[in-house]
Amino acid sequence: MIVSLAELLILGLIVDWAFRKLTVPGLVGMLFLGVLFGPYALGLVNPELLAVSGDYRLIALIVILLRAGFELSKDTLNRVGGRVLVLAVIPAVVEGAAIMALGPSLLGLSLMESAILGSVIAAVSPAVVVPLMIRFMEQGKGAEKGIPTMVLAASSLDDVFVIVVYSVLIGIYTGASVNIAWQLAGIPLSIILAIIVGLVIGLVLFKVFRKFNPRATKRVLVMLGLSVLLVRAEQMMQSWVPFAALLAVMAMGFIILEKDEHMAHEISAKLGKIWVFAEIVLFTMVGAQVNIEVALEAGLAGALIIGLGLIARSIGTYGCLLGSELNGAERWFVVIAYLPKATVQAAIGGAPLAAMVLAGMGTEAGEIILAVAVLSIVLTAPLGAWAISLTGDRVLQVAPVEIHDARDAVKESEGGET
Repeated sequence: MIVSLAELLILGLIVDWAFRKLTVPGLVGMLFLGVLFGPYALGLVNPELLAVSGDYRLIALIVILLRAGFELSKDTLNRVGGRVLVLAVIPAVVEGAAIMALGPSLLGLSLMESAILGSVIAAVSPAVVVPLMIRFMEQGKGAEKGIPTMVLAASSLDDVFVIVVYSVLIGIYTGASVNIAWQLAGIPLSIILAIIVGLVIGLVLFKVFRKFNPRATKRVLVMLGLSVLLVRAEQMMQSWVPFAALLAVMAMGFIILEKDEHMAHEISAKLGKIWVFAEIVLFTMVGAQVNIEVALEAGLAGALIIGLGLIARSIGTYGCLLGSELNGAERWFVVIAYLPKATVQAAIGGAPLAAMVLAGMGTEAGEIILAVAVLSIVLTAPLGAWAISLTGDRVLQVAPVEIHDARDAVKESEGGET
């Protein structure tokens, strides 16, 4: 297993460099590398590595969301907070509704099966979007209007909303006992509870770090360990209390940033180094899950329904931005940033099929949903990442005020600490 991981790391670094030279985000190359080396293509990845890929992807996602938390300033969130909530719900609802309406005619699914497909497809991918938004934030691009912060926060909340809707729909479809009111109430409850828990833990960590002053590396290890435990707590609590652990992870970084900007950027700088490793693992492992044959089974009808769903999503996203201070080009950037699919689709694309098998139902609809979910990753993750990077560099303006003094100070002092 370790040899297979080493091969992916070396090749991932080479592919990342090569794609950047072509002005294409390195993560696109890593996705293709994962697809090529995965079990559905050349089959060069060790099966033992694939067996634990879920854990590796989780750790990588935690790293990037911790970094995201350390970039979320209170002032910026106050400016874009209301817009974040709208963006977290409306585009996903519009896209899901469009897919539900189109599914019966294009794919031969029932209305309920089409709704389940819509809930699987409608989520945006934080794994693709968040790293790119952090890069823009570090460069100060779009900072004056808080555009990257708005997209980053909204994409994270979007996933919480969509997954809850999916849980309700699949429960009804398979005949499971589902309390719809409780499930829907669980959306704001899981968000609020996660934010409170994350803020409390982050505040305690801040006080401990300030009192004992451990090295930044040790602070990072503590935060990574606690983040994994939060995810475990979510799994243990899900049957009786909804809890969005990854939002809690972001909240931890947010409160430390508010309390001590220098400490936050010091920890974030260390996480940035870990991200070099975690990024390769995340995107190659996501790519390795893509079954090209399954994606091709969706055919032109699958591609058409994905495309029409994205058009509906784009209309919903643009509508959410009407009346904002963003100009036309900036609004279109947000629309583009809200297109990539990968994380949720890779995680739950096969879940409807598994649920139908357990319920003793026919599996044809589940196979179609899986095929379209895989195809959505193939079509939108690479192109979306490239489009976000290209338009962001051209559209987002660098803030006229220098906002990175604390981060620059950290970079100057990094050489003396490990």
